[in-house]
Amino acid sequence: MEFTGIYHKTSEQMSYPLNERELIINLKTGYDVEKVFIHYGDPFEAGILGGKETWTGKREEIFYKKRLRFQIWWTTTLVPAYKRCKYFFELHTTDQVWYYFEDGFLTEEQLHMEGRMQQCFVVPWMNPADINRTPDWVNDTVWYQIFPDRFCNGTPGKNAGQLCPWRNGPVTNEERFGGNLEGIRQKLPYLKELGINGIYLNPIMEAESNHKYDTTDYMKIDPCFGEKEDFIRLVQEAHAQGIRIMVDAVFNHCGRKFAPWLDVLEKGRASRYADWFMVNTWPIPEKQADTRDGRYYSFAFADGMPKLNTNNEEVIDYFCGICRDWITDYDIDGIRFDVGNEVSHRFLKTLRHHLKALKPDIYLLGEIWHDASQWLAGDEYDSVMNYPLTSGIHDFFLDSSMKKEEFEFMVNRCYTMYMQQNNNVMFNLLDSHDTERLMNRFHSLDTFYQQLAVLFTMPGSPCIFYGTEIAMEGGHDPDCRRCMPWEELELPENQEKTAALRKLILLRRTEPACRSLYFHFPNEYSSGRCVEYIKLDGEGREVEVLLNCSREMMEIKEGGEVLFSRGFHDRLLEPGGTLIRHKNR
Repeated sequence: MEFTGIYHKTSEQMSYPLNERELIINLKTGYDVEKVFIHYGDPFEAGILGGKETWTGKREEIFYKKRLRFQIWWTTTLVPAYKRCKYFFELHTTDQVWYYFEDGFLTEEQLHMEGRMQQCFVVPWMNPADINRTPDWVNDTVWYQIFPDRFCNGTPGKNAGQLCPWRNGPVTNEERFGGNLEGIRQKLPYLKELGINGIYLNPIMEAESNHKYDTTDYMKIDPCFGEKEDFIRLVQEAHAQGIRIMVDAVFNHCGRKFAPWLDVLEKGRASRYADWFMVNTWPIPEKQADTRDGRYYSFAFADGMPKLNTNNEEVIDYFCGICRDWITDYDIDGIRFDVGNEVSHRFLKTLRHHLKALKPDIYLLGEIWHDASQWLAGDEYDSVMNYPLTSGIHDFFLDSSMKKEEFEFMVNRCYTMYMQQNNNVMFNLLDSHDTERLMNRFHSLDTFYQQLAVLFTMPGSPCIFYGTEIAMEGGHDPDCRRCMPWEELELPENQEKTAALRKLILLRRTEPACRSLYFHFPNEYSSGRCVEYIKLDGEGREVEVLLNCSREMMEIKEGGEVLFSRGFHDRLLEPGGTLIRHKNR
């Protein structure tokens, strides 16, 4: 047996309560393990711990598994009668049986050795207060990300002389085009018709730049976008149309004109805000240059974005108050935390406690580009931006040497990193204000829609960047932040693209299987580059997704009702073709 491939622990995503009744147990093994059984029961079934009675559990086979590149991930759901659970595993290879305990592996003979003190895995009590809970509504949400300055100017006559004329094509970080909250409000019917029911707004609080990630005042709507009343009206009208609103919170750093920072620059160590920041050199040298010299910490060495000390209790209290006021004043539904992996865990734990008490179903989303397990234990974020899935999808389409199994391994890796309740509300995206636009990467509508098909059928909550409905192009920041070309939306080719995306959104919102956590890869086709997976809704209905990423025409087996397709006719799926359909049973 490949003992080095076997791993389990009673914490994080390997052993955790899904809710107050169900306990999820996961185990990793090598490919040599062919069967797994779990022996489980209440820790006190045979008497108190340390007693002379022999504990034996109920034996059940674990059937559900996912293939990773070098390991298998086995999953089962238990319902402990008394909210406690004691267990060990029974592992079968072709010719061996081993028993896996907390302290290692036992043979059959060792298992039954009289007097042996077996170190079972133990989940002591599923306390309701400790269960990781995420807002259910997020899984039903299709997000539309808006970079406010470039989406729509709802007051075109206002400040016209200070703005660049609205235009198509490349833009710079120095230009302002006048997109505002009123423009977003006016486009709510358009978004509603598209099928959107969630808007993620890049920062709207007062800041110097056009991107607004250098906050000046956390409680003042930036005058470029409007006033407090404009945002209140936007949220109210969005809610009336069934659309939720999520705002961007920039708490890792501030802008150079944030009042406490100005006070520190003026008074130095004597400032009451001196410990609000991470200053290493006093007095602070008067120069404008990156912060690689270490005079103070900042975001990505940008001297105009000094890093806030979120270890400081005053800073924590200040931002708890900011978020509280955002909720009470505007009734927002979610908060996305910029640079969410650099603020302190203490800050996030305190903030979550305060905000969930105020609005239990508030969605707390962290911007983290890597494995975020330590932030998703149930006491900090509900979810993170699923950039591992983004990059995995991109790399598969980029690298034609990758086989469909590697797509399967990538997806399974992404969905075994976290607990199911986090996976259910994961913020899935293919591009954003921080990346090259999706259409810009391959300049192929076929590949564009294949990736969108994956986005809208994966567990979590999909988000598209404004302009995706017409396959808008744009390179890396700032080119990805082009103006929305409203005058071109009526062109026949853009109407066709919009209709295709609208169909995918409708599919996502009306087919429970598309939103479900449950999927598997049947590998029924011999083509090495045909991605195929089945989504299950938990009640027997299945949706099949087929993507022909090869260069050959593929003959497709008989199936059920076609829900979405490109390049599919007469049971033939063209290279670059996409097929989503009900699966015949």
